[in-house]
Amino acid sequence: MAAPVKVAGPFALGTFSAPGQAAFPGLVAGDRVRSLAADGDFAAFAAGGLLSTRSLLEHWDEALPRLLETAESGADSAGGWQPLDSLRTHAPVEPRQIFQAGANYRTHVIDLAVAHEPADGRPAEQVRAETAAMMERRAAVGQPYLFLGLPSSVTGPYDDVVLPSWCAQPDWELELAAVIGAPAWRVGPDQALGHVAAYTVANDITARDQVFRRDMPEIGTDWLRGKNAPGFTPLGPYLVPASFAGDPAGFQLTLRLNGQVMQDESAKDMIFGVARLVSYASQVTTVLPGDLVLTGSPAGNGLHWGRLLRPGDVMEGAISGLGAQRTRCVADASTGAAGPP
Repeated sequence: MAAPVKVAGPFALGTFSAPGQAAFPGLVAGDRVRSLAADGDFAAFAAGGLLSTRSLLEHWDEALPRLLETAESGADSAGGWQPLDSLRTHAPVEPRQIFQAGANYRTHVIDLAVAHEPADGRPAEQVRAETAAMMERRAAVGQPYLFLGLPSSVTGPYDDVVLPSWCAQPDWELELAAVIGAPAWRVGPDQALGHVAAYTVANDITARDQVFRRDMPEIGTDWLRGKNAPGFTPLGPYLVPASFAGDPAGFQLTLRLNGQVMQDESAKDMIFGVARLVSYASQVTTVLPGDLVLTGSPAGNGLHWGRLLRPGDVMEGAISGLGAQRTRCVADASTGAAGPP
């Protein structure tokens, strides 16, 4: 069941269901939800007869004013609204593509460089300073590092996360996710934020032991195995319109593991901001409505602390103005194939 979460602006969007009923797109205001599927004012935005948050994103310039009007007109009305805590909260959108940024937080990259002690015996402070200088050069003249994730890895913000039996080193990675509205094709950084409709919270869980292929070390990273198990991308709780959320550099990302703060960083620490990431992805392919651009994770992952995820762990990931998710890790009870070696 969902619980009220404070977000920026007068409303947010989500996907919900009541017991025994199909999921529906809903407008969230405080501790109430209004189903948009039953609202005739939004029928024109349905795709194939079905209204969803993604179909609203496909018509975002027209849908946003109507959503705001609905939120404001229904502020004092009980009609059509349901208690949020009576509903299940699903992932707020079903993306077609997930673009994921790697090595995109300065402090995180610097910590990794220091943790891997150089063979030449350089002191930690020297390594830290040299890596920081390299990050600044990369921000000025370099390019983002993006790879693709699978939509099948997405799960709800309060759903259990199954730790696969074949994964020995599951790790958390709290991330800001930009949600696309208007399609973006070869847009510049100065245009890119105009294609971002909303923001949400993501946890990009990683099987650390699967990232590098031991059978083919020369091939490098294997993100299919490392990132895409079912449920490895808890998403939400809601889509907060970009016009309410403000400058994405102002977001604060905080992840707690069993109540203890593990990650707590400002998005200002990103090497490449949202605009640069969206622009870069659009140079290669069309970034579509509902697609996610995950912006990388700040310092404080499990490898940094020497503490990976275990069954029974509870992760609470929050981003200022966007809400919070709470997911519990459970053991893999399946009896199928063992999965990646």
